[in-house]
Amino acid sequence: MWPTPIPPGPNAESVWDYPRPPRLEPVATRLRVVFGGRVIAETLAGYRVLETSHPPTYYLPPGDVAAGVLGPVRRAGICEWKGRAVLYDVAAGGLRADGAAWAYPDPTPDFAPIAGYVAFYAGPMEACYVGDARVIPQPGGFYGGWITPGIVGPFKGGPGSMGW
Repeated sequence: MWPTPIPPGPNAESVWDYPRPPRLEPVATRLRVVFGGRVIAETLAGYRVLETSHPPTYYLPPGDVAAGVLGPVRRAGICEWKGRAVLYDVAAGGLRADGAAWAYPDPTPDFAPIAGYVAFYAGPMEACYVGDARVIPQPGGFYGGWITPGIVGPFKGGPGSMGW
């Protein structure tokens, strides 16, 4: 059963208006990730991926991720749109989050600009921000979208949404 999209208000976006296949967009808004009591990633040169029913997924340049916070590759997965991914552990300030970040070292041509860029699951992090807005993690734990004010769903990932 398909959900009923929430109508977006002024200056808002509905994830049901996002395309499939997904679209890549540059983001000039500050993106920030906090873990272990410190900022471990911050950029004004990120990208976001927009896909139907998903909140945006944000990718940060590897040079804007603090040295030493990404552990070795734990496992790999594949996205039908972006290609083969690698998954990293994240460690900082005495804390560790297994498999909490990922990247596409050699993405498909449509996603070539994010080669090596790093995305973080918001749930295991202390906090993630788009501008000054604190992120809410996409439901379910499988997908890595970041929900901010002005993004409306319902969002894929929660119970009953696998068939969307």
